[in-house]
Amino acid sequence: MHRTATSLVALTFGLALAGTAFADPVEDRLVVEAEDGTVELVTTAPAPAFLKDTMDTIYSGWHYREDETRDLERDDFDNPGMVYVDRGLDLWNSAIGKGGESCAGCHEGPESMAGLRAVTPRVDEKTGKLMTVENYIDTCVTERMGLESWKWTGDEMKDMLALIAMQSRGMAVNIAIDGAAAPFWEKGKEIYYTRFGQLEMSCANCHEDNQGKMIRADHLSQGQINGFPTYRLKDAGILSAQQRFVGCVRDTRAETFKPNSDEFKALELYVASRGNGLSVEGVSVRH
Repeated sequence: MHRTATSLVALTFGLALAGTAFADPVEDRLVVEAEDGTVELVTTAPAPAFLKDTMDTIYSGWHYREDETRDLERDDFDNPGMVYVDRGLDLWNSAIGKGGESCAGCHEGPESMAGLRAVTPRVDEKTGKLMTVENYIDTCVTERMGLESWKWTGDEMKDMLALIAMQSRGMAVNIAIDGAAAPFWEKGKEIYYTRFGQLEMSCANCHEDNQGKMIRADHLSQGQINGFPTYRLKDAGILSAQQRFVGCVRDTRAETFKPNSDEFKALELYVASRGNGLSVEGVSVRH
């Protein structure tokens, strides 16, 4: 597409965005009925210090969804994402390794993973590599079980991701952005503010500049990922954060990075840090 045509597309989208209605995030509390009692999640929090010039308060994407969608997350029995947690538990206990290894054989119960989702992505102390939950899963699968790497957005990976994320439900997101994480964080921040595609849009255009506005039937959130993996009603399935990144970049009509790419791992680190102080929701529900 020529530059003039590209600019016209961007201008048209910008004008449409400017004319959309504004809708504040709803005032509501998320208390989940779980099998072993109730869990109250923190869905609003003071913005991290590095966002103080941009916003005062951060909101989980839960606050931008319709009543019916929010209600699905209030009860684990109603949450369609729990099916994937159950599948992950079956996988956890299965002897799937070449030598009959299972996750339970090394780690015992999945509760041993409590806290991992709250602090990832993070830089691994031993290797110096930026690691997501999926990277830790893949290391076990390939190095300890002798299996081929699972597809990054395949069923096994997402089922296990859902199970592990649930172990941190209710814990505060606490992503490190200094020290060894600093260069990765800076790279992710750069990507967040870079305009991509024929629409020449960045993550910030939607989730910072225009959060709260309605585009067609969609209520733009702050793009927080404390609820990921999430069951997305539109897709009738569970999505990881990087899988959603793919969709966002494609929406700008750009060639997208791939899940587990250096770019998306850095972006996940940066975006996750914007939610520091919110609760990990385990498996959330979005539309």
